[in-house]
Amino acid sequence: MSTPQFPTMHADARISFPGYRWPEGKRCAVNFTLDLDAESPYFWVGRQAKAGSLGELEQRRYGPRQGVARVLALLEKHGIKACFYVPGVVAATYPDLLPTLIAQGHEVAYHGYFHERLDTLDLATQKHCLAQTMAVFEAQTGRTKLGYRAPSFEHDVQSLAVLREAGVAYDSSLMGFDHPYTIDGQVQIPVTWTIDDALYFRYTNGPRDKTHPANPAAVLESWIEEFEGTRDYGGLCMITVHDWISGRGQRLRMLDKLLAHIAAYDDVWFATPQEVADYHVASENAAVFEVTAQVGNFAPVSA
Repeated sequence: MSTPQFPTMHADARISFPGYRWPEGKRCAVNFTLDLDAESPYFWVGRQAKAGSLGELEQRRYGPRQGVARVLALLEKHGIKACFYVPGVVAATYPDLLPTLIAQGHEVAYHGYFHERLDTLDLATQKHCLAQTMAVFEAQTGRTKLGYRAPSFEHDVQSLAVLREAGVAYDSSLMGFDHPYTIDGQVQIPVTWTIDDALYFRYTNGPRDKTHPANPAAVLESWIEEFEGTRDYGGLCMITVHDWISGRGQRLRMLDKLLAHIAAYDDVWFATPQEVADYHVASENAAVFEVTAQVGNFAPVSA
């Protein structure tokens, strides 16, 4: 009697991994990151038509005009170094932006060129956009091979290889673990939708908006619970905000309370994503948490 063959989704059959090991004395890590999109997503989504909504453009331009400076002041108050993920077109439009962030000791990293979703592009276009972005950063900062965050947290099966071949230091877009790992040879500093301000506060009075912005008190409670749960299990708490959303007074007050809550723990490592990536590569974790993005040959069983 032959053994029946069943389809599988991929070749990695592991179902459990050990706990992640942080630097001595630390139970978990926290990253504060800001996706500095400004107007770029508006132009990318509407790239086939002439821009017509001045309301959304002005709302987004609040970010580089006022929001960034106010977030920087909040970070200085708490003594925190953050990472700012910046689309190439935003850096080109605001040439003082990257130098200002670096001068204050923060990490800067790539975030596409036009804020383009990678899973909508062919391979040649992916490579072109990345090359353009890296060129802008190098021209303005002298720095190369920085970190990367995919717009909308989305990749396709070939885009990780594009990053790796270009020498990108790490990617921060996926959610396969709640701590650093390596996927297809690319270091991954994972994100989470749970602590992303766009889910709760993004509102432009457009067709994508289904309800009004959330109550910040309820969001603060949720984010504190996410941090506490991440700390319980020894993971990475990735905070993701946006210049034009969390640079507003209401959200800044909420972030101030969140950062004060986290600061009460002395076993939390508050670091930049690049610092976490460097630690991961040099630690014993690197050999343990290595997976593939393989899709496999899944198909329905025939009758």
